[in-house]
Amino acid sequence: MTDTSFGTEVTARAAQSGANASARFRERMSTAETHTAAIDTARVDYLASKVVKSINDIILDDKVSYEEYNALKTWLIKVGEDGEWPLFLDVWLEHSVEEVASSHRKGSKGTIEGPYYIGGSPELAWDGTIPMRDDEPGTPLLFAGQVRAVDGTALAGAKIELWHADDLGFYSQFAPGLPEWNLRGTWIANADGRYEIHTRRPAPYQIPTDGACGQLIAAAGWHAWRPAHLHLKVSAPGYELITTQLYFPGDPHNEDDIASAVKPELLLDPKDDPSGDGLRVDYDFVLDPEV
Repeated sequence: MTDTSFGTEVTARAAQSGANASARFRERMSTAETHTAAIDTARVDYLASKVVKSINDIILDDKVSYEEYNALKTWLIKVGEDGEWPLFLDVWLEHSVEEVASSHRKGSKGTIEGPYYIGGSPELAWDGTIPMRDDEPGTPLLFAGQVRAVDGTALAGAKIELWHADDLGFYSQFAPGLPEWNLRGTWIANADGRYEIHTRRPAPYQIPTDGACGQLIAAAGWHAWRPAHLHLKVSAPGYELITTQLYFPGDPHNEDDIASAVKPELLLDPKDDPSGDGLRVDYDFVLDPEV
């Protein structure tokens, strides 16, 4: 029987989380339509050469010593041993990749996926409650809205995938003691493209700091905080998938998110739920047609 006590949950370690993130990414890439083998050789040559030249330019311009070089080499090895390459890349680089990928869109803004997405979450009705523990902590949150096209057409049957951290800042399948699909679900919009999701308000959290990424953060004097957020993927046949995160106003780390993923368009406007039970947020998604 799985131990789902909160005491077990808070023993999550960076190495375990990193190993899970690496394994999940490898699984996804093994079946992905776009695989590294399909990438143009000339493009790889161009980009890889540019990266290597940029690093060498830094070494020469800033007169990097052997002590600094060996410290970097040791740290890079540790990133791999801790399984933290997905965390490192998603926290510090993905936001720029996402900006390039979505620059043409006229619909809703997206942002980074992050390392903790898991496909195949339980499918629910348009107004269903997310899987959670009977004693799930946190403020009840009703997240509602409509999915439509850029021309205003309601997208019946649109798919809304939601996942987020719990009130302690941990994700299911990446921390011990959490049920497999805790705070992860997939909703199917109704005939008017509408959805109503019953969940809990997530908490801000620090990315794992007991591994290689935490070592870099400490050495550079940075902070490790991400503001509270909801992760979503929204899709419909014939339209481009939106991957995004939505944030809550007033969070002290909206301005200095370690992952640089916050955009003004992604800030929510929560209000007291008319039922008197927690908060309600209304947010619509506008999808661009596939090119």
